[in-house]
Amino acid sequence: MLATLHERNGYPPLWPRNQGFSGLVFIMLGQQVSTASQAAAYRRLQSVAGRVTPAALLRQGEEGLQAAGLTRQKQRYCLALADAVHTRRLRLAALAQAPDDAVREALQAIPGIGRWTADVYLFVGLRRPDVWPVGDLALDKAVRRLAPLPPGSDTEAVAKHAQRWAPWRAVAARMLWQDYLARPRHYRPHA
Repeated sequence: MLATLHERNGYPPLWPRNQGFSGLVFIMLGQQVSTASQAAAYRRLQSVAGRVTPAALLRQGEEGLQAAGLTRQKQRYCLALADAVHTRRLRLAALAQAPDDAVREALQAIPGIGRWTADVYLFVGLRRPDVWPVGDLALDKAVRRLAPLPPGSDTEAVAKHAQRWAPWRAVAARMLWQDYLARPRHYRPHA
C-alpha cells in the first residue's frame, strides 16, 4: 500500500511546525476543523496578538481571543496553555529530549490537550518517527479506504493496523495524509 502511495504521490512533505508554543497553539486550533479553518484561525490570532507567545495571549485574555474569532472553548485551552508555559509548569523545550510517553503525559495535563493533539505535536513539532495520531479523521479514512480492514472498523482497529509500519508510522501517516489531501474525492463516501 505504501509503495503504491509513493509511486502515485512521490515523497511526502514534512509539514514542520514550530517546536514551541506557537506550533502547539497552531495544532490546538486544528482540533476538529479543516486545515483551511485552522490556518485562518491562526492568522486571525496573529492579527490580534502579534507574535503568538504565552505573554501575548495572556495580555489579550478571553476578550482578545474572542476578537480573533476563537470559540470560548479554544480561548480557554489557549489561555491554559499560555499560563502553563508562562508559569513554567510546562517546559516545552525540555519535551524535545523527553520520551514520547513523557511528552504525552506532560501535554495531556493541560486542559484542551488530548491524545490527538499530543501525538500531532510529537509528529510535526518534534518530528518523532514512530507516532500515529490515533483518531485523526483523515488517517482513519485513508486507512479504511486503502487497507483490507473489515467494514465498520473503528479508530482502534486503524491504529492496530498502523502498528505494521512501526518504527516509521509517522512516515506512513505523512504518505496517507498526502494522498488524502491530493485526492479528496477518492475519500468521500461512495467515491
